[in-house]
Amino acid sequence: MKKFRRVILYTALALFANTATAADVERLEALRQDSMRKLIFVADPEMAPDPGFTDAGGAAMDMAAFRGKYLLVNFWATWCAPCREEMPALDALQAEFGGDDFAVLPIATGPNPLPAIEKFYTETGLEHLGTYLDPRQVMAREMAVLALPITVLIDPEGREIARLRGDAEWYSDSARAIIAALLE
Repeated sequence: MKKFRRVILYTALALFANTATAADVERLEALRQDSMRKLIFVADPEMAPDPGFTDAGGAAMDMAAFRGKYLLVNFWATWCAPCREEMPALDALQAEFGGDDFAVLPIATGPNPLPAIEKFYTETGLEHLGTYLDPRQVMAREMAVLALPITVLIDPEGREIARLRGDAEWYSDSARAIIAALLE
């Protein structure tokens, strides 16, 4: 538990630079509730690999195109039941926070036919998420995604600051509070 608290402390210091206070650290620790307890902050953030992915039209993209924003990069697949369950929450998170400072990037990794993704988006009523693909799992491999779903938080400079393995309630009070704290 002490080691975990140190990770949170160092992460808070990195996130809040020279303005971090004990109150900031306590506030961050208090924000991780329920499924967000699986969100592990990185003590010494490093640049995230950025081998690229494609949009729905097949155009090459990369995370550098989103530089300056916090990114919540969610690796998912149409065949992954937990992935499918959390997508409406990710859509709601994008609807509330998406803009100049934050974006959710759902990246369908592996064999996910575009018609199946489009059908899923339509049936589920997803309106705020873009469609991004990593069909050969290049990005997933570079980012050490070994199972699905995996969600990675990237800071505006392109560094991985947190990672969550497995599914989570991304539109919970806790998740929304974490995103709001990052954007303050």
